[in-house]
Amino acid sequence: MNRTLGLILIVVGIAMLIWTGFTYTKKEKLVDAGPIQISADREKSVNWPPYAGGIILIAGVIVFVVSKNRK
Repeated sequence: MNRTLGLILIVVGIAMLIWTGFTYTKKEKLVDAGPIQISADREKSVNWPPYAGGIILIAGVIVFVVSKNRK
């Protein structure tokens, strides 16, 4: 179980180092006056610092190595 968790953390850490965020589009209502509705597509972004991926990667390596030594 711990080896699997370690591998997942390693993969997520590497992915976070490669991609430092993502964007998505959200439809927002601007005007809602009875039968008249005006909406617009707004682009939102989610970003994280690169060191967060490094920390997760290191934690995954530590969990993987510790679980390997216990067997």
